[in-house]
Parts: sequence; C-alpha cells; structure tokens
Amino acid sequence: MSAALVDRLDQLLPQTQCTRCGYAGCRPYAEALAAGAAGIDQCPPGGDATAAALAALLGRAPQPVNPAYGAEGPPRVAVIDEAVCIGCAKCLPACPVDAIVGARRQLHTVIAAECSGCDLCLPPCPVDCITMVDAAPVPLPLATLRARAGRLRSRFLAHEARAAARAAERAARLGARAPGRGAP
Repeated sequence: MSAALVDRLDQLLPQTQCTRCGYAGCRPYAEALAAGAAGIDQCPPGGDATAAALAALLGRAPQPVNPAYGAEGPPRVAVIDEAVCIGCAKCLPACPVDAIVGARRQLHTVIAAECSGCDLCLPPCPVDCITMVDAAPVPLPLATLRARAGRLRSRFLAHEARAAARAAERAARLGARAPGRGAP
C-alpha cells in the first residue's frame, strides 16, 4: 500500500470522522481503500460524488453510496438544548473536531461552523440534549466539500494531538506515582 495513494484517497474524503464507513475515521478508511479491503461506496457524508472520485482514482467502476452505511444528504450540525444540558462534559471527548465548548458542570454549546456533523456526540449524552439539524438545504458541491474537508482535517489532527498529549501526561503522572504505592 502506497502512502502517496493513501494521502490522495484521504484528500478526497469529507473528513467528518463519522465512522459510518465502518472505520475509525477518514484516514483508516483511506488506508483500507488503498489496501483493497473497503468499497468505494461506504462514505455517506461524501455522497455519490466522492464515491465517483474514489472510483476514478482507484480505477474501479463508479458506484452510488451503499444505503447500508447511511444516506447521502445535506451537511448537518449538532445543536445542544442548553436548558436540558447538565454539563456532564461527556460530549467533549466524543467530538473529533473539538466543535463543542464548555466545561464540567457548565452548559455546553456547539460552534456550528466547525461541526463536522458526525453524530458521535449523540450516544454519550445521558440526557439526549443534542440533536442534529441540517446545515444546508442540499448536499454541498464537491469543491465546497473539499474546502471544508481541509479545515476539518486540521481540526481533527489538532484534536488527536491534544488527546495524545493528555494521555502521555496522565501516563507520566501515574508512572511517577506508581513507585510510592504500597510503601510504608
């Protein structure tokens, strides 16, 4: 599998990081496509235009998005009902692009312009205060999707870097504490 091919495939994907394709995000899906382990028809947010672009790059026959992975539609954004939000902060780590702001025991809100519409914030919410609404009346043109994808990719990479730094910091704190445990 060529890293250059994976990069080119990843550039074609909408970067919603929604996992609807069956992979942990857009990059793992691109890797599976490059390895021949995934179909070109597994990305509902990218729609039929993205499936056609993937097919052209891979030299495969074009296919529409497989409904088993979801339906193509307009971009969506999360909206938090602030009157219902309990400030549990469970939605914060679930957002792959850090479009939700707030703190524990505080109300949360979504920066709509930065939301990828992935739906990943819905399952962890214990009070169901998050809903998804259409951000545009029709699917976006491919050029607009690609421009948006670049911004979302940057936000996702920054999110991943922050999560890795937090995990490393936590591991270091726990490691520093470990020798003292059980000592008299």
